[in-house]
Amino acid sequence: MSLKKILILGASSDIGFKTINLFLEDGWEVFAHFNKNEKKLQYLKNDFEKINLIKYDFKNTKNLESQIKKKFNHGYHSIINLIGFIDNKSYMKSKMKDTITSITINALAPNLVIRNNLQFMIKNKWGRIVNGSALGIPYGGGEYSYNYNLSKHCLEFIPGKFKLLAKNNILINNLRIGHTDTKIHKRMKKTLFGKKRVKLIPINRMATPEEMANYLFFLGSEKNSYMTNQTVSSTGGE
Repeated sequence: MSLKKILILGASSDIGFKTINLFLEDGWEVFAHFNKNEKKLQYLKNDFEKINLIKYDFKNTKNLESQIKKKFNHGYHSIINLIGFIDNKSYMKSKMKDTITSITINALAPNLVIRNNLQFMIKNKWGRIVNGSALGIPYGGGEYSYNYNLSKHCLEFIPGKFKLLAKNNILINNLRIGHTDTKIHKRMKKTLFGKKRVKLIPINRMATPEEMANYLFFLGSEKNSYMTNQTVSSTGGE
């Protein structure tokens, strides 16, 4: 492909920022979606011409489908979804609207973006889709991440359609992202719980954002030429 376009949803996260850099350095044109932390992405925009910023809050569910078509209509060869809305609600205290909000932001909205782009991938006979999922799914998640983990569980569902699309060289995978040294975990690391949490990881440390970005780059680029319809974990042995 002479000009490769990638959409990264939730691009302003620490992992998203590192992932953007890898694709820009590889010559891709990056469409970076964000809701907050625009200043961080603007620095990249000053250094690279091939980056486009898309601000949109998926909490705004009014006319969501039409808004998605309007905001995300560029035709992407690759889509990486790193949206990770956490409301810190427990199972016992969550209301139906809380659960619906989390599922909409983390699973339904990204799925609409992906589905709207499929015809472009089919036409080009090339596509890569990667969903960033959660380490906590196999264990039931933490006390205050019920809605987050439930929504990520929904996100991991891969429609049977994608098995058929593999013949069009459209590959989709989920990456369960392990405990990573991001801002939120840096704060946690200083607490007693945070210190105990790291000791639970067999490799005895958190991952770096660069490490997770490397896996996302592999799955979302030409480097992945065969793996599809899989949910894989990068969790340091957990």
